[in-house]
Formats: sequence, C-alpha cells, structure tokens
Amino acid sequence: MNILFVHQNFPGQYVHICYQLLRQSGNTVVSVSMNESSIAKVKGYHHYIYQPKRGNGADIHPLVLDTETKAIRAEACAELCAELKRKGFKPDIICGHPGWGELLFLPYIWPGVPLLMYQEFCYNVNGFDCAFDPELQPDDNDWNNSGRIHMKNANTLLNLDHATWNITPTAFQKSSYPARFHHRFSVIHDGISNEARPAKKPSTLSLEINDKLTLTNADKLVTFVNRHIEPYRGCHSFIRAIPKIQELQPDAQIVVVGERKGVSYGKACEDGEWCDRFLAEIEGEYDPSRVHFVGRINYEPFLTLLQLSKAHVYLTYPFVLSWSLLEAMSSGCAIVGSATEPVMEVLDHEHNGLLVDFFNPQAIAEQVDRLLRDRSLAKKLGHQAHLDAIEHYSLERCLPRQLNLIDLVASRALGH
Repeated sequence: MNILFVHQNFPGQYVHICYQLLRQSGNTVVSVSMNESSIAKVKGYHHYIYQPKRGNGADIHPLVLDTETKAIRAEACAELCAELKRKGFKPDIICGHPGWGELLFLPYIWPGVPLLMYQEFCYNVNGFDCAFDPELQPDDNDWNNSGRIHMKNANTLLNLDHATWNITPTAFQKSSYPARFHHRFSVIHDGISNEARPAKKPSTLSLEINDKLTLTNADKLVTFVNRHIEPYRGCHSFIRAIPKIQELQPDAQIVVVGERKGVSYGKACEDGEWCDRFLAEIEGEYDPSRVHFVGRINYEPFLTLLQLSKAHVYLTYPFVLSWSLLEAMSSGCAIVGSATEPVMEVLDHEHNGLLVDFFNPQAIAEQVDRLLRDRSLAKKLGHQAHLDAIEHYSLERCLPRQLNLIDLVASRALGH
C-alpha cells in the first residue's frame, strides 16, 4: 500500500503509525512537510519538503488573513504533490492534519483517493472555549468576536467537506465539530507511551531541580504542567491557589513545568507575560522559595517528576485535552482536575481523581491538601487512574485501532 502523510511538522501525531507501517512488508510511506522528518530513512520511506513561495498580501483584511495564510501553504503543498504525481506516485490513502491548510487542494490532484483527516478542534461561536472565562475573554455576544471565530473555521469547514473520514482523539473534541459531520468521525486517541508508568521503586527516585533542591519520594510534591503558562490551561486559578496550598501544607514543594513566555492558545498578555501578571497578584502572600518554575524539561525527567508527584493539578478551558494529563494518569498520579468537559471525559470524581471548579483557587488548594493528607486515598486514586489510562489510552490499545482505521478507509469500507 502507498500511504501519503501530510503534516506541517511531520511526524507529529503520526510517528508511531509511520514506524509500524514501515515494519509491514509491501508498504511505501511518503511524507510531506515544511521541515525535515525525524523518521529514520529506511527502505520504503521518502520525505519531501515544501516551502511557500510568498507571504501574505500587504492590504489583506484581518478577518481573512488566516484563510489567506492557509491557502498559501495549500498551494505550496499542492505544487509539490502534483510533481510527485507527475513522477508516478499515487497514494492508496492520504492521512493528514488539515490545521494549517495543506490538504485543501489535494483531492483535485488525486481525485477519488481516500482522505483520512486528523481533526483536533473546531472553534465555536457559542460555548466550548468561547467566552468561558469572563475575566479574560470578550463577550460572546459581540458580533465582531463571533465573526472572527466564524472566519477562523473557514479552513476547517472546507476540509471537512472533502474528507473521506475523520479521526479525533476524544469524544469532547468530536463534539466541537458540526453535528452534520459526526457520522464520518472515529474517536481514537493517539496513544500514550508505556514509558509513562508508576515507579517500581519510588524510594530510590530523585530529581535535581536546581543546585539547591533535589526532590525525592519523601517530598510533598505538587506538580502543574503547561506547554506555556497561560489561562487556557488555568495558570491564573492555580497561581491564585498557591498561597492557600502553602497555608495548608507549608512544607510542600510546588513545581511548575512550562514556558513562562508566550502562549500556545488564546491571546497573549497585553502587559508582559501571563505568569508574571498572576504572580504579581499574590506577591507577599506566598513563599517563592518553595515554588519552582522549571521551564520545559526533557521527557525522562518529566516522567520522573510525575512519578514523584503527590498531587498533580490539571486545569483547562473546554478545549483540546493535553497529553500531560493522560501521562500523569498513566504514571499513577493522584490528580486534581478541573470539572470541565474534556477532563470529565477521563476523570471521574473520587474514582480516579478529584474534580474542582476551574475558577475556584480555594477548592483547588483544599483538594491538593486532601491528597497530601490522605495518602491512602491518593494511592487509590492514582492506581485507578493508571489502570484507566492503560485500558483506554495506551499506545498498545490505540495503535492497532488507528492502523485498522487506515485499512478500512483505504479499502473504501468507510466513507463511500
């Protein structure tokens, strides 16, 4: 089978799928991206890079700037794929992430070739992450904001129109898309590596945070993880909870993983960085010597940190679920999570975690305190979280389902 993968930052979500397909005899895998591929160059694998030939026009209306950007990328990707076609390549299936626009014109290069799209999130004018946080987000009844969100989905809706089938990691993410497309969706998670697991000998673990602090299993460790420290992932609620956490647990060590500058989701802070803004709110009310911002860390020490954690806090707007929550579950963490839809899909209160109001720092602190005081409860919740993560979200469970879906779509058993 000839499989074409299209992803701006390949391999992205396709890394395990690609390696597995290359292990199977008779497959040719071709990937197209704006960057070099990290997949090893082996027999049957070919990678090609496309680059846009132009930038945005000088006088483009702001509401269509995003659409123009994606059309420019789509054009560059299509030109490269047209050249591959001229050289004789025809895929049996195209698997791609439509988020940056690259898939827009491919059905016109290879008409009739099944197209399996990886769908992450569809922005909604009402509900979901829109106007979820009244302190920081505009009123969802403002027509300018609603129009901006509607235009932001132009690429998404155009791609949904010609997708043969779609895959998305969670039921919540599927629910963000218009109902008229739901009959062409499969919900299969990307899969969490079995490297994320409880420590066999916790007493032997240690992790150097800085030259003054090395964490061990004896520490009352509270962890919080964001790619960037930002409101979409509840940084304001967590930071505001720190003084109360320290009042209840004065010897706790709090470790925050993630970049303090910039954002992954939502708007940038208008007066500096979000993290600094909210830390300024609690200045003088907490002990900064026991709060450690470690930036991004490599995967191995990150997993060690989760194994050492006594209470892991995960908060999010109604938005795409972070891998870090499932990695924390798989690692056996006792978790305090926000009672928002994506989290409630995987956490059940007092079964495999504790749920709190996203906007309630007092409740966050009290539930963290509960886990640090009641170690029997924490161990019970962490064990169940591990079992549930393995059962529903492990790579061993998810990868075979992903590969089977590719076969079904390529054989035209789905979507035709």
